[in-house]
Formats: sequence, structure tokens, C-alpha cells
Amino acid sequence: MDLTRQPYVLLVLSLAVLYAAAEIGNILRLKPLAEDERDDYTIVIGATLTLLGLLVGFVFSMAISRYDQRKNYEEAEANAIGTEYVRLDFLPAQDAATGRDLLKKYVDLRIQYYTTRSGDGLTKIDSKTAQVQDQLWALMRPLAQTPNPVMALVVSGMNDVLNSQGYTQAAWRNRIPHAAWLLMASIAAFCNFLIGFGSRQVDRRLFIILPLAVSVAFFLISDIDTPRGGAITVAPQNLITLQQSLK
Repeated sequence: MDLTRQPYVLLVLSLAVLYAAAEIGNILRLKPLAEDERDDYTIVIGATLTLLGLLVGFVFSMAISRYDQRKNYEEAEANAIGTEYVRLDFLPAQDAATGRDLLKKYVDLRIQYYTTRSGDGLTKIDSKTAQVQDQLWALMRPLAQTPNPVMALVVSGMNDVLNSQGYTQAAWRNRIPHAAWLLMASIAAFCNFLIGFGSRQVDRRLFIILPLAVSVAFFLISDIDTPRGGAITVAPQNLITLQQSLK
């Protein structure tokens, strides 16, 4: 199971692991640090926490950019489909009616793609989408043989419709690399270990503060970076508006 795709599981697991790291550091500390040693320790823990903050900020920025990219491609899909729907007026009446029916079905499938959270359901949606795309392109194929600028515009518009779906698929597969997650988790665990190692005789409940803060940050990053598994999703508002207008 890919934990980076399970935000809630990641939240609980990271909280437990980071708190355990602080406890392990506290257990391995055989004696309190001397005052001359504490100055060096402060420098080390400060630098490590700074590095952790930079890594979390950097990875969070990566997640946000990918989220914005998915939203932009959803808007681009709606615009491409809507434009091609209008351009079908240039076709013969029978072909135009067939093309409009196919585009309406295609919009419905694209909305299902954005809203489904089932892996099996997504496979079926992708299969149906490919079938509708084949039918749409089969409708355009005879027009490609006609050296007509207007027909070329219609064919180009359909090409944009099909390409936009591919760009969306690529954007949804573009995830934060596992190497970045591993580096960030390692630094977080080391920071909590140092906090436990350098602690004095204090209430251990204070050990929960940093693990909780970092775990919430991990959860938020994973949630934004997981289009189907978290609370923050890309809603197909533009496609839904287009669907309503086509009806």
C-alpha cells in the first residue's frame, strides 16, 4: 500500500513514528547534556529544524503546483469540448447531430472521471471514454480528406478535445516523488530524536507537539497530492456547467 496516497493513514502513522523517535532519543540519553555541550546541541537542532521547515515548504509548494495544474486542465477540457460542440454546426446535419450526442456522452464520462474514487470504476470509465473517443475520431476521419479550411478547423478542434484528456491524465499521474517523501520523513524523525535526546526532566506530553505539527503538514501535502483519496479534490465545476448548458 502506498502510504502517500492514504492521507488519513499517513497522519496516524507519522504521528506514532515521530513521537516514538522522540521517546527513543529520550531513552538513549544516558545523562543530561552538560551546559557546554548544550550550546553545540542547540546549533545542531536549530539547523536540523530549519532544514525540515525548508523541505516541508518545498514539498508543499510542489503539491500546490500540481493541484493548480489539474484545475487548469479541467478548465481547458471544458473549453475545448464547448468550442468543438459549436464548431459541429459546420458539419452536415446528420453528422453534426451524431457528434453532439457523442460529445454529451463524453462530457458525462469526463465528469465521472473527476468524481469517482473507485479503482474498478475508473477502469470502466477509461474504457468507455476510449470508445467514445474512437467514435468521435471516426466521425472526423472523412473530413480530414477534404481540403477545406472550415473542415480543418473542426478536425483541429476535435484534436484539441482528445489531447486535453491526455494532458489531464498525465497531470493526475504527476505525483510528488517518493524520494522527496523519504527525505522529508527521515529529517522529521531525526529532528524528533534530537528533541528527545536533548530534553531535560520535563513533561513527556510536550514531545507530542512537533510530531503533531509535522504529521498535520504531511497529511495536508498528501491530501492535496492525492486527487481521489483525500478531502481536497479537483471538482469539475467547468465540466458540470458545460454539461448543464449542453442539455
